[in-house]
Order: sequence, then C-alpha cells, then structure tokens
Amino acid sequence: MRCEICGKKIVGKPLKTKIDSSVMEVCRECSKFGKIIREPTTPRKKSFRKPQKRSRRPMDTVYEVVEDYGRIIRTEREKRDWSREDLAERINEKVSVINRIESERMEPDIKLARKLERLLKIKLLEKFEADDLEKSEGGGFRGATIGDIARIKRG
Repeated sequence: MRCEICGKKIVGKPLKTKIDSSVMEVCRECSKFGKIIREPTTPRKKSFRKPQKRSRRPMDTVYEVVEDYGRIIRTEREKRDWSREDLAERINEKVSVINRIESERMEPDIKLARKLERLLKIKLLEKFEADDLEKSEGGGFRGATIGDIARIKRG
C-alpha cells in the first residue's frame, strides 16, 4: 500500500490520519500533518441475535453527458419549431443557459440534463458503474497522490 500524501510504499500497517476533515491512510512520516485516528482497543461484546444477511453495497452510479449534446438539443428544439426562449421557459432556465449549452460552452448538470431529456424525449446521460470506471483506470497506473500535486514543506 502507498501513502496517500507522499506516495511512498508503506511497510506494515498504514496510519489512519484525519487531515482537514479527510481521513487518509498515510505513512508514519506524513501522519504528523494531521491527527492519528486510533482503532478501538476494547473487544466488542458478542451479540446473541441471529446474524443478518449481508447485502452487497450498491455500486455507485456515475452519469456523464453524451458527446455532441449541444447539437442533439438544438436539433430536437428546432424540430419542434421552438426558439431558445421557448425552451428556456419550458424548463425554467435562462435563455443564456440554453445558449451556452447549445454552443457546448457549458455542460448541463445531471438535474438539467434530465429536464431536457424528459421535455425533448432525447438521451443525454450515459450511465457508468463505479466498478467499471475503476477497472478501466487500472493498467498499472497507481494514481496521483496529494504529494504529486502539492509541494510539502519538510522540516
């Protein structure tokens, strides 16, 4: 395992450390930048209740707006002979927002994309499972650590 701050390989067990309201697993050297969170040392009392079946944690779903969303929205709006003002009024948005979305200077957030999907009967959002993204990002790249981004002043 590698330190989430400096990226060095951690020998032994990493230290869970709270740094600016984030809990990270770090090496001993980087643990001085926050407060070490201690694991409870007292054993838990055994329960005599029937053990519950563990359900798998639901996978996090990530939505992304499709490529060429501006053209798709403009084409469907023009098919209905609506102006940008008409579309903006129907979804309770400003005309400037519609202008920026259609020119692809602004990507609609999930809520706005769903409004447009329902009104124009189009597909703007692609669904990804978080596990699929992690698998595709694999390939030997260990990912960036905070230490790769920020220079840490030592000493």
